[in-house]
Amino acid sequence: MKVSRPIVAITMGDAAGIGPEICLKALNCPRVRRWCLPVILGDGSILKKVASRCRLPLPPVVLSPENFLKGKIASPAIVDFQLLKAREIKPGLPQAVCGEASFRYLETAVSLARKGKVAALVTAPICKESLHLAGRNYPGHTEMLREFTGAQKICMMLTSKSITCSLVTTHTSLASVPGLLSAGRILEVMELTASALARLKGRKPRLSVCALNPHAGEQGLFGTEEKVFILPAIRAARKKGMLVNGPWPADTAFLPERRRQTDGYICLYHDQGLIPFKMLSFETGVNVTLGLPIVRTSVDHGTAFDLAWKGLASERSLVEAIRYAVLLARNRTNPD
Repeated sequence: MKVSRPIVAITMGDAAGIGPEICLKALNCPRVRRWCLPVILGDGSILKKVASRCRLPLPPVVLSPENFLKGKIASPAIVDFQLLKAREIKPGLPQAVCGEASFRYLETAVSLARKGKVAALVTAPICKESLHLAGRNYPGHTEMLREFTGAQKICMMLTSKSITCSLVTTHTSLASVPGLLSAGRILEVMELTASALARLKGRKPRLSVCALNPHAGEQGLFGTEEKVFILPAIRAARKKGMLVNGPWPADTAFLPERRRQTDGYICLYHDQGLIPFKMLSFETGVNVTLGLPIVRTSVDHGTAFDLAWKGLASERSLVEAIRYAVLLARNRTNPD
């Protein structure tokens, strides 16, 4: 979709968390309104209740999913699914109805993006326990997006002005990580990351690959994954013309000098990338799903149930996610 201000769908996430509040705050952010036409996919009764509690204005335009699909919008709006009743929702607690609703918002948003009705999708946080209570047994957004779109090669990239980290494995136990590694998968993540960063930066990015083991395996004394999987992937990436170095032991990979020489890190498991990323960019980081046939970004934090419906949640990460979604949508030449 090529318009002066692209329409961006923002899913409300788990109704019992901070999603409704940060969505409303983002919708009322002047910068967001300059960048795009934001549309919240959620429940009107929840948004009305949160707006009242948090003293936030509601957009005047409220549409059903069917009417949104048929019509055109010229101002920020709410797409009201009418799945929840505010009086029945307990803020701050996992609930099956909230899990089912968050699933439905996302499913519809993906459909809208694939039909070209919206230029990009931005997601507020969901609660995995709520999803599971609803019988939707997914580890998180990424796995649902893979299923909804049929994407074969995807990865999670966390990005900010300070640091970018892409993950080879995501929501799995630490004990499972070595068995999930392969040279092909590591190369795949490097290719997806290099393509996305080239679009964002306008040049060929420099990638640093983290080691799995202490001291990068110490020549096989502490593990052989570096020799068996990581180095072959790096060699293959270099043959494809990518600027790649490593593997770097994780205890030195993120030091300031290395960060200055790195546009993106390839991290082998969730916390290897998320610990340095959140230390540097907790309120401004963005989660981008690479490899989808649509543009999708998200906040880099959870539902923060302890802050739900209190007017205390920060929308900064969501605003940054919207900014990146618009940038990626406008610079999109190949599906990432």
